[in-house]
Amino acid sequence: MFGALRLPHTILFGGGQRHVIGAAAARIGARTLVCTDARLAQLPVFADLLADLAAHGVEARVYDGTIADLPIESIQDCVAGIGDFKPDSIIGIGGGSCIDMAKVVSVLLTHGGEVSAYYGEFAVPGPVLPLIAVPTTAGTGSEVTPVAVILDSGRGTKIGIASPYIIPHMAVCDPELTMTCPKGLTACSGADALAHAVEGFTSKTRPAEPMLTEQHVFIGKNLLSDHFAKLAVVNVFRYLARACTDGSDVEAREGLMLASLAAGCAFGTSGTAAAHALQYPVGNITHTSHGDGVGTLLPYVMQFNRSANPEAFAELAEVVGLGHASMGVEARSQLFIDEVAKLFAEIGIPRSLEALGLGAGHQQDVAAGALKAERLVKNNPRPLDLAAMLNITQAAFAGERAALRDL
Repeated sequence: MFGALRLPHTILFGGGQRHVIGAAAARIGARTLVCTDARLAQLPVFADLLADLAAHGVEARVYDGTIADLPIESIQDCVAGIGDFKPDSIIGIGGGSCIDMAKVVSVLLTHGGEVSAYYGEFAVPGPVLPLIAVPTTAGTGSEVTPVAVILDSGRGTKIGIASPYIIPHMAVCDPELTMTCPKGLTACSGADALAHAVEGFTSKTRPAEPMLTEQHVFIGKNLLSDHFAKLAVVNVFRYLARACTDGSDVEAREGLMLASLAAGCAFGTSGTAAAHALQYPVGNITHTSHGDGVGTLLPYVMQFNRSANPEAFAELAEVVGLGHASMGVEARSQLFIDEVAKLFAEIGIPRSLEALGLGAGHQQDVAAGALKAERLVKNNPRPLDLAAMLNITQAAFAGERAALRDL
């Protein structure tokens, strides 16, 4: 048996928990930088946050220029605008890009240099400014993970900064902040959460050597991350369609945010794999959301990976109540993949890369580009080379999972 987890110092979950942020920031210091986006900055809930900080004697500087997918220019703009303001903490509130902005800015304010100096794993040399992460969507799980994903416009690709040092000090997960999420955002965020959980649960299992966590930020499948992955899968199946159907369903919103949090706890240690690697070039080419991309790709990646660990997929079928005891592992594992595809179709996730907007001439580019995400490729349970990536891409473009069953 072997398990490992890397998590924030404090995780708070529940309706109204956002009202602790002012007190929590004051305990760290007298000044904070708040990273968010232009839409959220105009909402009453954001004004309430600033008032809470002021009531606790915390001076706040706001950066509200965060852009989806976090282009590197947005990070540079934030750092340049801080001037001589020296925050004691950084609050990231919003979707995953806002939280990732806070992570990267904390690195730059602490250690200096260019963003590119910290690409890859373990490149952050030491602790950073304490982060308070406050998600307003239920999907990325960034509030508890050691990775920030940015868009390097010069390289034309997304790339990750992965380090235990950028795990937030505190995660405040308040489902009330997700109540106004529109159906499309709820759907793609929930698809992202399920992809995190499934890829974390079915990721490559590495030998449990004592130096494993020192050599890899993402260590693969293990007992403790599996626990959170299964909780996430159960809750996504139970609540995602409900939340998409009725955004005012409080129980569904709570259950979905818990799923996102649990999935983050899982993949923040285990890591993700091919669906996320393929989404990077797909997103760059189609300019579609991360959640729509991984949601479209996940059933095809699962189909490709099933033969490497059918027992894991069959176990996920069992935890969500699919199939029956007399069914064999092969049948139950396939049933789970089919049900994920059915759920995503129900909530409006595109069924193929062609439906997502990828042109037929880009399949080779997607396959080659995905291989550059080495931290994800090495985590896949089944070896990936250009031929394998192209097989997945072609099947996903055509919307034909059957082509992957016998590979």
